[in-house]
Amino acid sequence: MRHFSRITGGGGQKHITVNLHGADLLHNPLLNKGTAFPENERSIFGLTGLLPPHVSTIKEQINRVYENYVSKDDNIEKYVYLRSLQDRNETLFYALLQRYAEEMTPIIYTPTVGEAVRRGSHIFRFSRGLYISPENVDMIDVMASNLDSEDVRVIVVTDNQGILGIGDQGVGGMGIPIGKLSLYTMGAGINPAWCLPICLDVGTDNEALLDDPLYLGAKARRLEGEEYDLFIGKFVDHIKTLYPGALLQWEDFSKQHAFTNLDKYQDKLLSFNDDIQGTGAVVLAGVIVALRIAGERLADQKFLVYGAGAGGVGVARQIKNGLMAEGLSEQDALARILTVDRHGAVSRDRDDLEDYKLEFAADPSVCAGWGMAPGERVNLAGIIRNWGATVLLGTSGQPGSFTQEVVEAMAANCHSPLVFPLSNPTSKAEAHPKDIIHWSGGRALIATGSPFDDVEFQGKKRRIGQGNNVFIFPGVGLGALASGATRVTPEMFTAAAVRLADMAPADCATTFGIYPRVSQLRKVSLQVALAVYNTAVRQGIASAHQEGDDPMSKIQAMVWKPEYVPYWPAENG
Repeated sequence: MRHFSRITGGGGQKHITVNLHGADLLHNPLLNKGTAFPENERSIFGLTGLLPPHVSTIKEQINRVYENYVSKDDNIEKYVYLRSLQDRNETLFYALLQRYAEEMTPIIYTPTVGEAVRRGSHIFRFSRGLYISPENVDMIDVMASNLDSEDVRVIVVTDNQGILGIGDQGVGGMGIPIGKLSLYTMGAGINPAWCLPICLDVGTDNEALLDDPLYLGAKARRLEGEEYDLFIGKFVDHIKTLYPGALLQWEDFSKQHAFTNLDKYQDKLLSFNDDIQGTGAVVLAGVIVALRIAGERLADQKFLVYGAGAGGVGVARQIKNGLMAEGLSEQDALARILTVDRHGAVSRDRDDLEDYKLEFAADPSVCAGWGMAPGERVNLAGIIRNWGATVLLGTSGQPGSFTQEVVEAMAANCHSPLVFPLSNPTSKAEAHPKDIIHWSGGRALIATGSPFDDVEFQGKKRRIGQGNNVFIFPGVGLGALASGATRVTPEMFTAAAVRLADMAPADCATTFGIYPRVSQLRKVSLQVALAVYNTAVRQGIASAHQEGDDPMSKIQAMVWKPEYVPYWPAENG
């Protein structure tokens, strides 16, 4: 039985009809107002005496929870505190995030979420979303009927195998969909009642988890091959039936599964993969801005993507799209991109080359004479010198791989090399920005995947812009939903990247901060949503758009705000 009427609309919502009473209402995080319940609602809904007599304002509540937040000794304690707040009062949680976005985004997501996922079974407090396994996949409709909200519009799903840069984390990976959906709401105003995190528990090959007596997932080896494909097919079919208009985001799957699921289902289900497409778009935006600062053209660069996993190939795809948008043919665009993995430059003469790497595998003649035969240990600096790279993009998850020799090789190729250590969490970054700046004599332009403090160089502070996917995926989701897009296309991500680049800080040429601050996230997300909406219209796939509609008005009408609205009892509905 649903405990409240379907929550629809955004910031203009006037009331919610509720059929919960007493303690049950206080324990529903989507509806709980805590000490902010007004006197009339306390009387109507059986809350008299269940709360202290003072009726708090939401501002007072924010001050109280922030005081508790700052008292926590470390980031994991802060993470647990914020998740506990979310689990008891969603509105207050998002009101707090909205006020302290810059401070709290690294806590609810990267880099802190990486450690939280590692310790998932040990810090578990409250269940959220759905855990789907091969044993219950055919019962998704029954399980979904027990959720508080039936109006699901955004789903983030993971099978936990490719979590950030730390790999297979079993059901602890549920922290990733929960965190991503929190960013959807914080960044783009997606109503939390529309959000559904899903963990696909298909086992784990993480020995530490299999040996852990407190591990909460199935203690079985990972499902693979035909059985895995059949399971994913069933999952997609059930989701499409249950939530035909919902947007599904594939998140943190293994490299091959990430590409297979995206390519197989992107035209059957409104879906995308943030690791591939979101990462590519945010990196392209940063490259565009950095080249504007350097006074260079995208089409004149030689790109080296270090790390040919899902993120790396996604970056290469989006760079290719950006080059083609500047007028290059696909062949010429591909000729300006080189991917590198642990075996060296990726070339077509490799034995057993994974399918997803083939698109950017170079002709063997490109690497001839480099001394980088397949299987030989990577000499990144040598590849940079031979290739003549001017843009170095790190998606390897290999900390310290951008050495002084590597950075100096980049600086020898051009005046203002772009060096982006993008791997996260922070412990996986290919280099520290401070070192890159000093090794390049201050000439390198930098963006990172994790947050870093400003760096002082020659008496001036340089801001380190974080290429955070949060600048892309919430706006993509909002734009797709508002336009009624029937699919998410590569062109939408290119449009999102260009719009994000246009929103670079006005002082970026002097501070070298390539990306906006997270405090500007809502503004950025609305503009990204507009770019996506307009792209859907141009492509003829915007089912909710009619001639004469104002796209921004439709987008803003969907935006939920973390404010308390009046409740009406169901009998008066």
